[in-house]
Amino acid sequence: MASATDSRYGQKESSDQNFDYMFKILIIGNSSVGKTSFLFRYADDSFTPAFVSTVGIDFKVKTIYRNDKRIKLQIWDTAGQDAGTGPCTTAYYRAGILQAITCPPLAASYRSTQIKTYSWDNAQVLLVGNKCDMEDERVVSSERGRQLADHLGFEFFEASAKDNINVKQTFERLVDVICEKMSESLDTADPAVTGAKQGPQLSDQQVPPHQDCAC
Repeated sequence: MASATDSRYGQKESSDQNFDYMFKILIIGNSSVGKTSFLFRYADDSFTPAFVSTVGIDFKVKTIYRNDKRIKLQIWDTAGQDAGTGPCTTAYYRAGILQAITCPPLAASYRSTQIKTYSWDNAQVLLVGNKCDMEDERVVSSERGRQLADHLGFEFFEASAKDNINVKQTFERLVDVICEKMSESLDTADPAVTGAKQGPQLSDQQVPPHQDCAC
C-alpha cells in the first residue's frame, strides 16, 4: 500500500528538484463548483466560504511519497468561465473533472470531450462530485454520479472541500492510477527508448467555449 502523504508544501517546493517524478494535474469544471477550494483544502488544508472567481490559471505544488518514490505534484486551478476561451492547459497529462452535486451533470460530459480532444490518449481522469456536504441542495444523486462516471470511463468520488471529505483520497487515487499506468507502460516499452522519468511537455491548446453552470 502507498505511504502517507508528506505535509510539506509551499514556495520552496516549486524550485526543489529533488524528486523522482513530477505530475502536472489539472482541475477542470464549470465556475463555482469549488475548484479553488478543493485545491486549497488539499495543498494548504484550509477552507474559506467566500467565493472569489479565479482569474486565468494558478497552481500549487505539493510533494508526496508513493511506493517509496518522491512525487512532486504541480496542481493547476483553472477559471471555469474562461477555460473554454483562452490558452488553457487542458493538454496537461493528468486531469480531474470537478462537478458540484448541486449542479446538473451536463458539464462533466463536455469536459470529458475536452480531455479526449485536447489531451493525450493516456491522460488519467477522475470524476469528483464536490460539495457533498450540501445535501439539502443536492441535484445529482450518488448513483447518478457513479452511472455518469461509468459511462465516461472514469472512477468516481464524492467529496467536500468544506468538510474535508475525500479530498486527499481523490488526489492520492489519481496519483496511484498514474503510477500504475506508468508501470504498465515501462513493462511494455522498448528498453532502448525508455528512461525518462518525466513525460514530455505538451503544448497549450485552444479550447472551445462552453456554457457556465448557473448554480
